[in-house]
Amino acid sequence: MTLTLTLPPKVTPRAFARLAEINATTGAAKALRIAVDGGGCSGFQYDIRLDDPAADDLVLESDGQKVVVDSVSLPFLADAVIDFTEELIGARFTIANPNATSSCGCGTSFSM
Repeated sequence: MTLTLTLPPKVTPRAFARLAEINATTGAAKALRIAVDGGGCSGFQYDIRLDDPAADDLVLESDGQKVVVDSVSLPFLADAVIDFTEELIGARFTIANPNATSSCGCGTSFSM
């Protein structure tokens, strides 16, 4: 499988706003790391966590908030949209990934 990065992922204002709320509550200034790991019930899974940026990360920034993607995960997230949603079942960061051919009901596992 050959992946070509056409456009970097995008982050919605709602996701940046939620990250700002988290950082204000914790008193930290962490970035939101979005990574893709092998595993999960569909072959790949998202790893979403607070972290410090690394030297080779793509940094997406708005109003002092940072979302970072490592260079290995970047091709898997081409043209993806990182958002934050609040539903009856809970609130979470989500990824709408046009490269995923299918995804699991958990929302964190996908295949390509």
